[in-house]
Amino acid sequence: MILGIPKEIKVLEARVALTPTGAHALVEAGHTVLIETSAGCGSGFSNEEYAAAGAKIVSHADEVWAKAEMIVKVKEPQPVEIARARPGQTIFTYFHFAADRALTEGMLATGAHCFAYETLQDGRHLPLLTPMSEVAGRMAVQEGAKALQAPQGGRGVLLGGLPGVAPSNVMILGGGVVGTQAAWMAAGLGANVYIFDVDLERMRYLEDVMPPNVTTIYSSRGAIREMLPHTDLLIGAVLIMGARAPKLVLKEDLKLMQNGAVIVDVAVDQGGCIETCRPTTHENPTFVIDGVVHYCVANMPGAVPRTSTFGLTNATLPYVLRLASSGPKNAVLNDPRMATCANVLAGKLTHSAVAKAFDMEWTAATEVAATL
Repeated sequence: MILGIPKEIKVLEARVALTPTGAHALVEAGHTVLIETSAGCGSGFSNEEYAAAGAKIVSHADEVWAKAEMIVKVKEPQPVEIARARPGQTIFTYFHFAADRALTEGMLATGAHCFAYETLQDGRHLPLLTPMSEVAGRMAVQEGAKALQAPQGGRGVLLGGLPGVAPSNVMILGGGVVGTQAAWMAAGLGANVYIFDVDLERMRYLEDVMPPNVTTIYSSRGAIREMLPHTDLLIGAVLIMGARAPKLVLKEDLKLMQNGAVIVDVAVDQGGCIETCRPTTHENPTFVIDGVVHYCVANMPGAVPRTSTFGLTNATLPYVLRLASSGPKNAVLNDPRMATCANVLAGKLTHSAVAKAFDMEWTAATEVAATL
């Protein structure tokens, strides 16, 4: 199969979907790999490294999209890329369809086959979402700590405090991968950390592995509102696989928070779990509502592209190889994991959570694949 790796064009997105080592593995498996020139430069990979791995360097994105049977990306296609997609072409990337109706309708209209990293399930795990969730969870604390500084509009507090000065309070909504990584980081800096979740089994696990300055709290509307006045940094880390994130903090709740408190909503890719969240970019990452600083960058791992690209390729390469070798039809029919990440096939929506987000009709991926 001919695979295309275009340069990412989302604002300040420097990740690339494939390392040179990954390209070599695909070439060794008998595939042709087309890399748009300079696609890997932001992650520290030169054209020469890809060429040495057996990939072919292509001068323009139009050529990559026109020649490739399968496109492998990092972020969701931008409008100009949607226009380049064609019927029968396979696209494998993070889509986050449930947060973007225009993207969903745009990709349905192309007739392309859309496989989403974030919905691929292996048992209860989301193996292709995990590495970027790990990055985002750790970055949420770094960025939140920075936003708390007075020059950034924050309260002017240090997360870990000082001898004789109380540490800050960090509230984390969700105890999954993002929340766990954020808790480790915040706790390591000395903050008082509170993880809110509704999974008692998960909370028992977190109580066992977390340091003493981390507390788990059963999440409810009342419990969240009770904690908000004491919160310096609030991290939204809620995930419902493939679906829009529930709104756990409403605009009216902001009045309970201290002036200069900070919200980092990592769930922004799925619509955000804070009502006042709206996607921002690394160029302009924050905004203020009711005195509360909001950081809602939709591609946080893009700020550390080299680390993120290695982590992403480590996770995605086995599935890229499987999809390229089998093709979309056989991949869906013969591998239940690949069926879980098939969100759109031949102009039909094939994921129930996305359909629910927009009240649209959907058809099971295996049913559509059988007709391809």
